[in-house]
Amino acid sequence: MAKHIIGRVDEIAILKERFLSDSSEFIAVTGRRRVGKTFLINAYFEDEMSFHFSGVLNAPIQQQLQNFHYQMGNYFKNPTDQAPPTNWFDAFFSLSKRLSKIRKKEKKIVFIDEVPWLDTHKSNFLSALEWFWNVWAIDNNVLLIICGSATSWMINKVVNNKGGLHNRLTQRLHLLPFTLKETVEFLRFRNIRLSTHQIAQLYMTFGGIPHYLNEIKTGESALQSIERICFSKNGLLVNEFDNLYRALFKNSELHLKVVFALSNKSRGLTRKELLVACELSDGGAFTTILEELLWCNFITASVGFGKNKKDSLYRLTDEYSLFYLNFMHKKTFVNWTQLASSQKWKSWTGYAFENICFKHISEIKKLLGIEGVFTQIFSFRSKGNQEDSGSQIDLIIDRNDGIINLCEIKFHDAIYSLSKEEAKNIQRKMAVFKADTKTRKTIFPTLITAFDAVNNENYLGLIQQAISLENIIK
Repeated sequence: MAKHIIGRVDEIAILKERFLSDSSEFIAVTGRRRVGKTFLINAYFEDEMSFHFSGVLNAPIQQQLQNFHYQMGNYFKNPTDQAPPTNWFDAFFSLSKRLSKIRKKEKKIVFIDEVPWLDTHKSNFLSALEWFWNVWAIDNNVLLIICGSATSWMINKVVNNKGGLHNRLTQRLHLLPFTLKETVEFLRFRNIRLSTHQIAQLYMTFGGIPHYLNEIKTGESALQSIERICFSKNGLLVNEFDNLYRALFKNSELHLKVVFALSNKSRGLTRKELLVACELSDGGAFTTILEELLWCNFITASVGFGKNKKDSLYRLTDEYSLFYLNFMHKKTFVNWTQLASSQKWKSWTGYAFENICFKHISEIKKLLGIEGVFTQIFSFRSKGNQEDSGSQIDLIIDRNDGIINLCEIKFHDAIYSLSKEEAKNIQRKMAVFKADTKTRKTIFPTLITAFDAVNNENYLGLIQQAISLENIIK
């Protein structure tokens, strides 16, 4: 039934289950732009589709209905010289009549892509979709799949619908970017084989977004690919940033205020600090902005150890957004190759590697041998005083077996050697953490590096557990 699909194991299992169920199913597929929503549905069902139609951005209702009519002709041999439907109720009524003539026991699969673009002003599209599902599809063994990148619309109009579609969804699929391991699999499938360090640089720039990764060519280094895709005149990502946020969010300028504020604070900001930085008022509207950015995985929120959720620390963790705002936005560089060897790039890769670790907690837990142990993930920030300069620990794994992993994350282009000064800094962080939190649990200083670490005198007797990026990718 399906073409070769990288990853998406859980999503494919759900699609299969819903396809084989004894009742009609209504699935909403969400996820950020370019993450592969349409590809997944088309590739998995391939020739099984009963009807597939996609909305067109900024097209008037007449054009949308005309396109719907053309697709009816493609799927049902409907003469295209007949007049197209004049409204969405007529369109869905006509679709139901055509689907009724299909004689097969399997589900009739109806896939409507880019649904938010169809819900134009006074179009009554959503009301017609409600009618199609509630009056006809629900009783006729239909697998209805709707999809859209516009997160605000999908959440408000479908997932949290208060009208005729309230609680009608039988499944929601939210697609995440590829993991590091899936990224390696994707590139190898395209005959691109690079070192762990090269893969890490690509992931730091493009994240696990399949459409971006698909631009990488064989025979290019990571830096060559980044230069061509991000900085050349016709590079795919040269103008992607503004389009990305506009496609996802209504009033995206407010979301961008948050993103810009967080891009200037690598260690993150609390909600109160964000409100000040963005010059916005507190309330439900601001909460919605944060929720939508979290939903699309642009930002992450980590609760401080011993703190309440309201004191969460927000960080910008979308790889492309971070790269764009650090290196593409102001375009102050002269030569990309020179910039990539600068201290600014090295500092940025260290922060970007921390974000990679945040997104691969399950893999890290497995490597630490605690896959089956209940854990909570925290951060820790001590502002310090006149006697103490303060401390920040970005990744804390609090385990219910009496252990806390304090993770020290280091990105280097070679085997890592813990220096005497760095060892002292880790010991100081441990002391500050114990004093501030009064924890009685055993502390395991844990090292996460790009390559393996040398077991030198600074390492031995201090580091309890260590893993590398190479282990995460395997």
